[in-house]
Amino acid sequence: MWRRTYFFLLLVRIYFALSPSYLHPDENFQGPEVIAGRVFSYPVHETWEFTSENPIRSTFPLWLAYGWPMYLLRWLWEGFGHDEVSPSVVYWTLRVLMLALSLVLGDGAIHELVQSTTRARRVAVLVASSYVTWTFQTHTFSNSLETLLVSWSLVRIRRIVEDKKHSGVLASSILGILVVIGIFNRITFPAYLLFPSLSLIPHFRRKPFSLIFITFFALITMFIAICIDTAFYTPGEFAFSAVFRHPVITPLNNFRYNKDSANLAKHGLHPPYQHFLINLPQLLGPAFPLLFLLRRRHFSPQLLSAISGIALLSVIPHQEARFLVPALPLILASIRVPRSHVKLWVTLWIMFNAALGTLMGVYHQGGIVPVQMHIAKTNESVSHAYWWKTYSPPTWLLNGKNEELKTVDLMGMPGPKMLENVKSSLPPCRTRKPPTVNHSATYLVAPRSAYFLKEQALNKEIILDEVWSYKKHLNLDDMDFADDGVWKTLRRVVGDRGLVIWRISRNCWATE
Repeated sequence: MWRRTYFFLLLVRIYFALSPSYLHPDENFQGPEVIAGRVFSYPVHETWEFTSENPIRSTFPLWLAYGWPMYLLRWLWEGFGHDEVSPSVVYWTLRVLMLALSLVLGDGAIHELVQSTTRARRVAVLVASSYVTWTFQTHTFSNSLETLLVSWSLVRIRRIVEDKKHSGVLASSILGILVVIGIFNRITFPAYLLFPSLSLIPHFRRKPFSLIFITFFALITMFIAICIDTAFYTPGEFAFSAVFRHPVITPLNNFRYNKDSANLAKHGLHPPYQHFLINLPQLLGPAFPLLFLLRRRHFSPQLLSAISGIALLSVIPHQEARFLVPALPLILASIRVPRSHVKLWVTLWIMFNAALGTLMGVYHQGGIVPVQMHIAKTNESVSHAYWWKTYSPPTWLLNGKNEELKTVDLMGMPGPKMLENVKSSLPPCRTRKPPTVNHSATYLVAPRSAYFLKEQALNKEIILDEVWSYKKHLNLDDMDFADDGVWKTLRRVVGDRGLVIWRISRNCWATE
């Protein structure tokens, strides 16, 4: 029975991996876009994390995760006689890669951590039925990579501790490498290993060679990481001496940046209970109350890892739900479903994940990637593409069009100010008749639920021509419950869902 269930959930995971939902701009801007620019020479947008004087984002784990598949794809593409790899091909290749990593490494770690075969199968099904696995783990987030690194670090710690006769040289060496990759990927990584790593202390007393090998391989990996980052961030010709004269140590820069509350305030400050009382229930749903039913004997190393991670991350004022993604499989591997209410709980679990999976895996900002891919293929000359009331679009998907097309992200700017910005790129009305001179089009990409545009069109201030639209798009950041009420807001946002490309022009007839 569990095989059929797991196979069905595998198909579900594949479906969501190939759905173009857009959970957060960081899934592009903090990884694939930067590496794709170097491998394929795409015109890309590098965010402040990579362009500041003291860059805080390491490229070392990005090359490990995305660099080699991109180089392999380029080699295969050129081998078949094609000139350039389309960004859309790279995008879907990385989605398939993340799907494969979640299946092989993510599910594989569960069978390593949960020693009982029967229970490991149950946990594997539980994790595979979570919408977090369907969505976050199949997207190119640093949090998704962190989840795999945490899980396999725990596997190595368990193997080292259980080996009473040997020093565990291989496991210790791999652990040292994983820890450094994890830290360079996200500086929050050690938080998840704080409690489990304490179990290594008695082993180090008996087998000091284990500590030596962990330290040795960690130092080598760290040196390689610093060399790669220094080479990436050093302008002009790179000389190896720069590693010793001006090394770029991104985790240190990251720590210095995040310890300043003024910097964190730019990204949003949250109360210390945000992770536990708000973010964790969003990820776990019906599984969250089961945490309070755990007994002392259920406190496994993986649960202690989740607790230490959540506790330490709660100290940091900026708290997003995706920061807790590494804790999800660890918690699901530890909870116990009450036997007296199994059917009720399973029903609630299915309903919760089906709803959140559909919302986050299909509709959440789901039109951004398809719209960019459509603009990349259009034959129309476009000078400006204004994006309003959406997440920041990944410009690398424009397939080189961003060399001549200027993408302007207006985010949640008030309607009148947005219109002023858009009008600045429109040709003026010079005569009583509309201008007949051919010029590049100006696009405005906005949700269909943005009724402000309809009002302006009705007022004859602008002309909107719908070029293309994508129906499976919801903008959850456009909820005006205070002004419009709950029902009217939901009817607008959900009823008029979709992302539209408008060709916008001045209504010169209205000026007569």
